[in-house]
Amino acid sequence: MSLLAVIAPSILIPLAAGGAAVAGIWLLLESLAGKKPRLDERLDEFRDPSLRRRKEAGPQGATEAMRGVLEKATPALAKPLQPQNEQDASKLRTKLAHAGFRSEGAANVYLGLKIIALMIGLFFGGGGVFFFGLGLQVILRAAMFACGMFFLPDLVLWFMASKRKEGIFLGLPDALDLMVVCVEAGLGLDQAMRKVAEEMKKSYRVIAEEFGLCNLQLQMGRTRGEALQELGNRSGVEDLKQLASILIQADKFGSSVAQALRVQSQAMRTRRRQMAEEKAAKTAVKLIFPLVLFIFPGIFVVLVGPAGISMYREMFTAMNGGG
Repeated sequence: MSLLAVIAPSILIPLAAGGAAVAGIWLLLESLAGKKPRLDERLDEFRDPSLRRRKEAGPQGATEAMRGVLEKATPALAKPLQPQNEQDASKLRTKLAHAGFRSEGAANVYLGLKIIALMIGLFFGGGGVFFFGLGLQVILRAAMFACGMFFLPDLVLWFMASKRKEGIFLGLPDALDLMVVCVEAGLGLDQAMRKVAEEMKKSYRVIAEEFGLCNLQLQMGRTRGEALQELGNRSGVEDLKQLASILIQADKFGSSVAQALRVQSQAMRTRRRQMAEEKAAKTAVKLIFPLVLFIFPGIFVVLVGPAGISMYREMFTAMNGGG
C-alpha cells in the first residue's frame, strides 16, 4: 500500500493537470464563439438549406457544431499569425485552395489550428516537468515537440493538396474525352462542362467540383476567360492551366474547341505514359538497395552456408588429426 501511495500522486497530478488544461481550452473556445440567437440560426438555415439537414444528421451534428465553434474562435487565436500584406494573404489563400478549402474563414481556421497545435505540443512536451523537474533536456524536448506540432497542419495541408492534384491529373484525360463527345454532339462549352460535372461525380469527384464551380461562376456573370483562368490557378495543376489557356485562345480566335480538347487529351495521355515508363525504368535502380540489404544476405547464407560448415568441419578434423 505504501508503494501505491507513492505512485498514485505522480500519476494523478499530470492527469488532473491535463484535464484542467483541456477543460480550460474548451471553455475558452466556448466563450470566444458564444451562441447565436435563434433568429440568426433561422436566417442561416434559410440561406443554407443544407444546414438544417446537417443539424438533423445525428452524430454529425456535434461535428458541425465543433466546426462552427472553431470557425468563430479561430480568428482570435489566429491573430498573431495573420499575413502582414496582401501578397502573403494571397499565397495563403492559394495554398488552401490547392487543398480544396475555398471558404472565407479557411485561413483563420488554418492559422488557429496551428496555434492550438502549438499549445498542445507545449503541454504534452512539457509534461516531463512533473516527473523530471525543470531542466535543459525537458525544455529542449518541449520545444522540439511544440515545433513539430506547430508545423503538423502544414504537412497535412501539403498531403491533401498533393492527393487532390494527383486526382485531377489522373482524371483529366477522361474528362476531356467526355467534353469532346459533348462538344461534337452539339453542346456548347458551358453545357459540356456542366455535363462533365454531373457525370463524373462518382468517378472523379474533385474534377466534378472544379468544373461545377467554374460553371457556377459563368452563370453568375463572370466572363469565360476569367472563369477558366481561375479554374487553372485554383487547382494548381499545370495541365489544367494549359487546358484553360487553350480554351481561352480557342474562344478568342474562334478555332475548333473539340480539336483543341482532343489534342490536349492526347498530349496528357502521352505524358502519363511517359511518366509510367520513367517510373518503370527507375524500378531496377530502386530495387538494388532492398536486394543488397535484405535478399542477398539470405541467399548468401543459404548457398554458401553449407559449404562453409563443411569446410570448417574438414579443417577442424585435419587440425585434430595432425595434432
